Amino acid sequence: MSNASKPPFILVDGSSYLFRAFHGMPPLTNSKGQDTGAIYGVINMLKSLIKEYNPTHIAVVFDAKGKTFRDDIYPEYKANRPPMPDELRSQIEPLHAIIKAMGLPIIVEPNVEADDVIGTLAQQASEKGIDTLISTGDKDMAQLVNQHVTLINTMNNQIMDVAGVQQKFGVPPELIIDFLALKGDKVDNIPGVPGIGDKSAQGLLNGIGGIDAIYANLDKIASLEFRGAKTLANKMAEYEEQAKLSYRLATIALDLDLAFTPETLEPTAPDNQQLAELFAEYEFKRWSQEVAATNDGNSDSASQVQTAEDSVSVEAVFGKGEYITILDEETFKLWLDKINNAELIAVDTETTSLDYMQAELVGISLCTERGQAAYIPVAHDYPGAPEQLDRDWVLAQLKPFLEDPHPRKIGQHIKYDMNVLANYDIKLNGVMFDTMLESYVLNSVATRHDMDSLALAHLGHATISFESIAGKGAKQLTFNQIALAEASPYAAEDAEVTLALHQCLWPKLQATDELKKVYQTIEQPLIQVLAKMEQTGVLIDSQQLSQQSQTLAARIVELEQSVHEEAGEAFNLGSPKQLQHILFEKMDLPVVKKTPKGAPSTSEEVLQELAAQYPLPKMIMEYRGLSKLKNTYTDKLPKMIDHRTGRVHTSYHQAITATGRLSSTDPNLQNIPIRTPEGRRVRQAFVPREGFVIVAADYSQIELRIMAHLSEDKGLQTAFASGRDVHAATAAEVFGVSLDEVTTDQRRSAKAINFGLIYGMSAFGLAKQLNIPRHEAQQYMDTYFERYPGVLQYMEDTREAAKQSGYVSTVFGRRLYLPDIKSSNGARRKGAERAAINAPMQGTAADIIKLAMIAVDEWVSAQPDDSVYMIMQVHDELVFEIKEQFVDKYVQEITKIMETAVSLSVPLIVEAGVGSNWDEAH
Repeated sequence: MSNASKPPFILVDGSSYLFRAFHGMPPLTNSKGQDTGAIYGVINMLKSLIKEYNPTHIAVVFDAKGKTFRDDIYPEYKANRPPMPDELRSQIEPLHAIIKAMGLPIIVEPNVEADDVIGTLAQQASEKGIDTLISTGDKDMAQLVNQHVTLINTMNNQIMDVAGVQQKFGVPPELIIDFLALKGDKVDNIPGVPGIGDKSAQGLLNGIGGIDAIYANLDKIASLEFRGAKTLANKMAEYEEQAKLSYRLATIALDLDLAFTPETLEPTAPDNQQLAELFAEYEFKRWSQEVAATNDGNSDSASQVQTAEDSVSVEAVFGKGEYITILDEETFKLWLDKINNAELIAVDTETTSLDYMQAELVGISLCTERGQAAYIPVAHDYPGAPEQLDRDWVLAQLKPFLEDPHPRKIGQHIKYDMNVLANYDIKLNGVMFDTMLESYVLNSVATRHDMDSLALAHLGHATISFESIAGKGAKQLTFNQIALAEASPYAAEDAEVTLALHQCLWPKLQATDELKKVYQTIEQPLIQVLAKMEQTGVLIDSQQLSQQSQTLAARIVELEQSVHEEAGEAFNLGSPKQLQHILFEKMDLPVVKKTPKGAPSTSEEVLQELAAQYPLPKMIMEYRGLSKLKNTYTDKLPKMIDHRTGRVHTSYHQAITATGRLSSTDPNLQNIPIRTPEGRRVRQAFVPREGFVIVAADYSQIELRIMAHLSEDKGLQTAFASGRDVHAATAAEVFGVSLDEVTTDQRRSAKAINFGLIYGMSAFGLAKQLNIPRHEAQQYMDTYFERYPGVLQYMEDTREAAKQSGYVSTVFGRRLYLPDIKSSNGARRKGAERAAINAPMQGTAADIIKLAMIAVDEWVSAQPDDSVYMIMQVHDELVFEIKEQFVDKYVQEITKIMETAVSLSVPLIVEAGVGSNWDEAH
């Protein structure tokens, strides 16, 4: 921009903000069930933008309802877009009301798109020499960029000027319309010219010029030097009409007749009373409190409202202080003194890979206070990179600090950094805080818990995104290839944002003793335990898996042939459309469920139901199951063996599930089937190192025991206390027979009732599962509740308490929020009510296994070296490698530790098995 000192005229693409906030934020609701996530995201981004630029002239522009002039030109325009979800539609009106109350001009112009309004205003401003900043995530807007018009990406604050457009798209702004017209746009259903992609469009435009020039010089195309140029002229001629139509559709209007001009779009004083009411209604508590506390007499501009951020009491401006790139020993030693004397230090590593076993350290960033962050590059190796400090020397200097057990360190997902540093023989100790886990314990469903989401949600700050400095897709750079001018601010900002997030989140956790305790006694100590398990890894028999892959491949081919024979024709089993045709048109099977677009569903749930009566869906289910097993495990696991350790190293995630359960990826150890012979064969490939055995220790019926504890039902508690088979005991109660008269079928039915009720199953669901009439299933449930009245009372009390508070709690105080508990959508509300019953049990089970892991790890650390390793956690099970001579003794001790990890009103029972592989031990 030509005059950076003067605040620019800002045009906000409100529709872009709206959709990005809706898809980027979790599905938040207030206590009345009104969706609020998109409102929150848009207002947060507006606050951040205005705080940064403090504009004197601004407008927020939204698309109007209904069709535009482009639909008249081409009725299929945007036809591929699904209808706006009701959850988003319901947020538009309140969002507009809040923006107006903030004193910001809002524009919704009929018959045109927001792009056209923005284009016209930007053109008017340019003609008058007024610098304009367009805040959007829409690539089409690149056509508006000129010496006076710049874009800023909504989500990552990336600025795009004329040079930036050229760099990103490979053509200058004046050829962007031609570029879009040639390529087409699937999102907007602009047809373009078939077969033309980025490279060929760039080749045409840079070699000849815009679309008009191309069609005046079709004979020159063959001489251009890009792939396919020699034969492209005929295709261009064939699709001339379509290309020119696409050009018209992609062109943003610059000449609308508007009732306002850039000079008239000034913010006005906010209506603080209206804002306070709106923020209170939609339950943005801090914004509501801060606006209510604002003196109306001092509020003379819209920008004054912007300090009322929903969740920050810290200054949310980043990079305004001192970000330092450390390239010499003298500066390094100054920072070494600084961190050794600081009370709390944010630490972050930059590496070449997200896989902690493959990642090479590229640099380390540190932050000791807001505005004081540094980046120490050690392995940037792009051409022309400046000389950097030696990595081994830097790590040797930092090692005493990093290994100091004094708890002064803080990170964001710091387990990853622990694992990376472990590859360099550094054990990261003294970790006091992890902002990812602070956020997760505070509210597991309020937001995603990655740094970018947390910064936006809690600090109103859009961080520098990795894609903005590294690119994306196949050409994405690794961090060592990124120039320090871009890499250093990105890395230093990570450390500063981490510190700022902690300053925001920790006071909130401290305000609730139970949540603080969950963080300090469960989540934080578990970091080190999981890191150790991940580094240890698990041994895989790749030869056995390779043999199983061959067996599965042969069976999959057989099944495919059988399916084709049954269907009477060959078709692609992986195509839902073709499967729909076979099942519901050709074979006329009943339609169980429809997709959102109204087509018959071929989901697993549907096929499972149809498989009970029809052979074809049953075969397809088996085909899908075996294909998934082969692709996910038998083919993939051998490729995941680390070349240095000879073992497979999964990643355990503490902040993914709503209930506190751990999950694992790369590979996912939680989903290996156990009920099928093929799944058990995969488990047989998990083997111990030489001289060891596998031990699997599993909590027995833990969720039912938690139900007995929570409900205080005397019948259930007595059954568990006396060591009876609880399913047989339930069968005796429900079917009115003595314990020794219970049949296998009756026990199976009772088991379905016991577990079904935990998951909020209805009589209809139970009838379906047991294949009995609904009235009979209802009778079973009624009898169950007569025999176990405490369970019914617990369920009713829990549902009511959840509606009042919006959350349920585990035995240990972990809160499980239920944003849909008052939803106006009946299905979502019912789902939340079922979750209210189940979440305390799942969450408590998760807490128990975590506490057991912490206790067991402490015991493992005290045993002779190399005698026992904890190698996996799967659901309610811990898996170990134990030296053969210690097995009997260690199994007893592990069982005792797990059974006494917590105290409930009923005993916890652990069943441990020993074997030469995981399947045998389980």
